[in-house]
Amino acid sequence: MTGTRPQPRDDLRALEGYHSPQVDVDVRLNTNESPYGPPPEFVDRWVAALRTVDWNRYPDRAATELRAALGSFLGQPPERLLCGNGSNEILQTLLLTYGGTGRRALMFEPTYALHAQISRGTGTDVVTGERRADYRIDPDDAADTIAATRPAVVFVCSPNNPTGTVEPRETVERLADAAAAVGALLVVDEAYGEFAPWSALELVSEDRPLAVVRTYSKVWSLAGVRLGFVVAPTWVVAELEKVLLPYNLSVPTQVAGTLALDFGAEMEQRVAALVEERGRVFAALAALDGIEVCPSGANFLMFRVAGDAHELWKRLLDKNVLVRDFSSWPRIEGCLRVTIGTPAENVAFLAAIGEALPEVVT
Repeated sequence: MTGTRPQPRDDLRALEGYHSPQVDVDVRLNTNESPYGPPPEFVDRWVAALRTVDWNRYPDRAATELRAALGSFLGQPPERLLCGNGSNEILQTLLLTYGGTGRRALMFEPTYALHAQISRGTGTDVVTGERRADYRIDPDDAADTIAATRPAVVFVCSPNNPTGTVEPRETVERLADAAAAVGALLVVDEAYGEFAPWSALELVSEDRPLAVVRTYSKVWSLAGVRLGFVVAPTWVVAELEKVLLPYNLSVPTQVAGTLALDFGAEMEQRVAALVEERGRVFAALAALDGIEVCPSGANFLMFRVAGDAHELWKRLLDKNVLVRDFSSWPRIEGCLRVTIGTPAENVAFLAAIGEALPEVVT
């Protein structure tokens, strides 16, 4: 067969995919998943519910029962909710709706790589703002950047990935006001929001251009189900519904998301346990010579190594412990990130880094 091979869009040629190494190790602490599976009772009820499903029928396109239950759980009307196949589909739908050719998305680096990745994938230009040395967003500088660049979408990740930084309420309010002044939508990504001391969900209202994105992947222990959602003004949700693919949520996903809400007490216990472990791991890392730990409001800790961080990552891997390597990323050179695991996993990680660190610190 002869002819010319089809080519992707010109603006996608240099784009690299999102990568996070999946290695068969004893202790996997690199992707910020919950270290615990769902409660056994949840699994039993979920499986029982699936036995009654009409598998030959499409799922409820509007996810009516799920949105109603989630709205009740969050204290929000269902009309302010939209659910997606993971929070990444929600982010993509937001950018398909409010971004696109000739529009800009503003994000403050270092931050979640998929904000820029999905922006470029939807043809949205990326504008970058800078964070302070403590990785928080400077509200005055951010407001000036919004006014100068006039983006269509402004992303704030809080707690921020990979630094764990939590933005104060005052900063989010200031950015929402600045976004409103230029007709932009402020998107607060709270994938780790349950671990933080406050949530931007408190600020969602009909007169504020603010959308808060969350996921079931972390504290609900449902990363394998792929379920995320956004809480936003009804007029934002109405526009997103026009763009979201039909029947995007399978029946098993909708059932799982609805049933999980009956286990809120278990979720809160897990959050408390992981926050306690986060404090213990933070203190242990901070006590090591050659390590500087960043304060975190998430279920992970980022730390800078006074030496060859990539070599430390490799030595940890040799000891069957996998963490995330950010050592070559701009603005966070020399940093690694560890997910908070079970107490046993955390002990194994701390033992491994205690042995490996003296070999790489300069």
